[in-house]
Amino acid sequence: MKLKCFLVEQWMTDHENDCRYNLTDTCVEPLSISQLEQLTDCSLMDTIASMPLDYGPIVGSDDLRQSILSLYTTGDIDNIAITQGTNNANELVMMTLLKAGDHIISMTPTYQQFYELPAMLGCSYDLVSLDEENGWKADVESFIALINNQTKMIILNSPNNPTGTSFDDEWLKTLIDACRERQIYILIDEIYRGLADKTPSSIADLYEYGIATASLSKLYSVAGLRIGWIKASHQVIDNINQMRNYTIISTGLLSDFLGTHVLKNKELILARSRAIVNQNKDNLKAYLTHEKRLSCVIPEDGTVGFLHYHFDMDSTTLAETLQKETGIFFVPGSCFDKEYHLRIGFTRDPEMTLAGLKRLSQWMDEHHY
Repeated sequence: MKLKCFLVEQWMTDHENDCRYNLTDTCVEPLSISQLEQLTDCSLMDTIASMPLDYGPIVGSDDLRQSILSLYTTGDIDNIAITQGTNNANELVMMTLLKAGDHIISMTPTYQQFYELPAMLGCSYDLVSLDEENGWKADVESFIALINNQTKMIILNSPNNPTGTSFDDEWLKTLIDACRERQIYILIDEIYRGLADKTPSSIADLYEYGIATASLSKLYSVAGLRIGWIKASHQVIDNINQMRNYTIISTGLLSDFLGTHVLKNKELILARSRAIVNQNKDNLKAYLTHEKRLSCVIPEDGTVGFLHYHFDMDSTTLAETLQKETGIFFVPGSCFDKEYHLRIGFTRDPEMTLAGLKRLSQWMDEHHY
């Protein structure tokens, strides 16, 4: 079992704590407990102060799982498994359902976990390239053409990190029709789903072999709670809960309580997130009307996009130089095997983000790009 460096996560670990302008984060501006109390008009501290710091219900409380279920249109609480974030949710799905010799299909650029973890388990994989000239879309037939007798799972991210690509119901139903007879699982990391004016359907509501993963980290501004989940068939969830016993056991009573509160007040929190993200997208769109050295397909949903720069410098050098000379923090496209790009996040204070973009233009002027 050979584990490759998880490039984007290692880059974040090495660089995110030393910047002035964080222009790449995927999590909407985090909430403190006092801000959460103010936003939801509810006192939490008295309950927290008397709460035992115990495991809590091992599979998650009924309240938490019911609150998660409210994000979907089908199923019951036994279709939900609680995890430590979406990264762990994806890991548990893959470790439970994949074995050496299986084949998976994913895409590029995307989150490295989707193909490297299966490879570590002994699976082979094929990747479909997303097309920037077509708005980072991919023809569904490109995925279908790669299905073979060993294909066990198709693994996607919708909206995608870093491009923001989303797959609509028609696209997914075409893929489902190609997968159903072979009982091929479709796993979609839906952690960025839910900010668009119309929330797209979840794969776990569309397909009996569909598996959705998500968490409170990105849209709900409480990444530190480490509450994630999996929605799938009862059989898949039963098997995953057996695997959980070897890995996380539980997420703890405190996170369970706060996570439930967040989801019961989701509309208030999502309204805040939507305002921050949409303002940053609007600001970037306006900025790019006069900054022609950069371009970006600005996605309708999700919290990230892939900024394309139009001058000759590798993305690692550019990201390191910008951070050192200006305090601007980007994840380079090299972390997604795609040069001349930087991941941009729409998640932080819009005034700070706009100031960072203006500083980026100033830096390009100074260096005559």
